[in-house]
Amino acid sequence: MTTTDLHWFKSSYSGDQGGNCVEVATCPHTVHVRDSKDLTVPAFAVSPTTWTSFVEFAAS
Repeated sequence: MTTTDLHWFKSSYSGDQGGNCVEVATCPHTVHVRDSKDLTVPAFAVSPTTWTSFVEFAAS
């Protein structure tokens, strides 16, 4: 599976006016993250545990 085959969704904190636009696609063992403003930059992938830790940290 390539990153173009994934179902990407935009962060609820990303607006339509530009700025911080993050998209995420989840798989059973990986969470893929990319910058929706510049799709030429490769996405990166982390484990679901790492992503959960990041989201918990960012929310605090």
